[in-house]
Amino acid sequence: MEVKKQSYKNLIVWQKAIELVTEIYSITKTFPTEERFGLTSQLNRAVVSVPTNIAEGWGRESSKNYLQFLRISRGSLMEVETLMLISKNLDYVNQEKFKLISDKIEEVGKILHGLIKSMQQKILSSEKLIANS
Repeated sequence: MEVKKQSYKNLIVWQKAIELVTEIYSITKTFPTEERFGLTSQLNRAVVSVPTNIAEGWGRESSKNYLQFLRISRGSLMEVETLMLISKNLDYVNQEKFKLISDKIEEVGKILHGLIKSMQQKILSSEKLIANS
């Protein structure tokens, strides 16, 4: 039996964040060309930051560093949410697409929140173990 090596690629949150990147890029392709260096660029950078920070944090091989990168990822996700609302308000995104993306953002956010809580607990437990040694 082959043992799978653990990787950030196995994380559901990373996989869902990659799906979100694909969706956002597809949507921003339809934005007005004058937004190419404005809203389009900012939205694309923010959404890419979500899975890349999960991956980078994983690669740091330190629970505290990983937690910090997960928090950055969550901040980027909130930026995406805000930029999508702005895009909807400017009529660059219809209500149906906005709802679809909002649901995906919420899903990634919930999973990310759980992972952050789990890492906080892991760090706290290991600090207690060290303190009691």
